Amino acid sequence: MFERPSYAWILAGLLLIVPLAPRAADAGNSPTGIAESAGGSPPPAPLPGAPGGPSPATAPPPDTADNESNAAKARALVAAAINMTDSAQAVKLLWQATDLDPTYDDAYIYLALFYNSRSNFSKVIEVYQKLLKYQPHEASAYLNMGEAYMSFTPPRMNEALPNYQKALQIDPTSSFAELRIGQIYAAQGNRDAALRYLKLASGDRAKNPDIANQADRLIRDIMGS
Repeated sequence: MFERPSYAWILAGLLLIVPLAPRAADAGNSPTGIAESAGGSPPPAPLPGAPGGPSPATAPPPDTADNESNAAKARALVAAAINMTDSAQAVKLLWQATDLDPTYDDAYIYLALFYNSRSNFSKVIEVYQKLLKYQPHEASAYLNMGEAYMSFTPPRMNEALPNYQKALQIDPTSSFAELRIGQIYAAQGNRDAALRYLKLASGDRAKNPDIANQADRLIRDIMGS
């Protein structure tokens, strides 16, 4: 159903949005089996604090082990989903993955890609709203929600705007957020605010020339009106 993206491209045909923040290395990759002794039965595990046994201070708490197990299960569900031809079942597995490990970005990315491909922007928003419950400082999630609101016909600018503003608050270097805020203010007739944000986006030419060029065109349109 899905093809694994190299970046978090969410809305086809629009500007590249900042990918979701990379996660730490996956947990749970170390061997867990116990070699059986000659004779067939595995040796008893040493008690904590005994020679050769785990230290009580360093033994992982039960909830940590549960979290690692759930993270591994979530990854397995996503791996299964992306190789399925049954879209309904794949989506079901992806939502289950977000329940098992609510911080696992890939599950959200694939869900958003699927719903966006169906122009189901309400569900795209729902996906990122859930992600933000667990990663409230993920600027790209706010950007992607803003893009979803802008993809409605007509665009839902009043709902998109606070998402771009929040993204810019989290990441003050986001020229994409500046561009979109400027566009919305221009469409709302707030000329001064539009020019202020578009000029900020235009100033990011070295890093994001495409965004800067779009900002320049909008500035010329506003100044010529």
